[in-house]
Amino acid sequence: MQSEIEGVHIQPLRRFTDARGWLMELVREDELPPGFRPVMAYLSVTHPGVARGPHEHRFQADGFAFLSGSYRLTLWENRPGKPPRKEVFEVGEANPVFVVIPAGVVHGYQNIGDSDAFVLNFPDKLYAGWGRREPVDEIRHEEINSEFQL
Repeated sequence: MQSEIEGVHIQPLRRFTDARGWLMELVREDELPPGFRPVMAYLSVTHPGVARGPHEHRFQADGFAFLSGSYRLTLWENRPGKPPRKEVFEVGEANPVFVVIPAGVVHGYQNIGDSDAFVLNFPDKLYAGWGRREPVDEIRHEEINSEFQL
């Protein structure tokens, strides 16, 4: 799986299984794209059929780990001077990936499975800045949701 959008990095994740269960490395510094360094992490749960996004960031890059359930991830190039491009990927338990989405790329995902599923995010900027005292770096695009087709 590869993206044609400049700066988008998709890293397949491998599950190491033994008699105790399984382990999956999510983030390794030696496999991150140049310049991307996560500064926080969070987990979200999305109900079946629900979409998050589409939105973009002016300065922040997101690093999403899709490990659970089944998601449709949609990316849309929105940076000035870049050719318009839309990409759609099915990711989750059957296709676990770590995806780095640079600032200016609109992104959203929808749980297309039949149960709650989680996503981990490792952004490279603090949400609302240091001490949560700055404006949130997020541009919402729900009004284009029909065009964006999550």
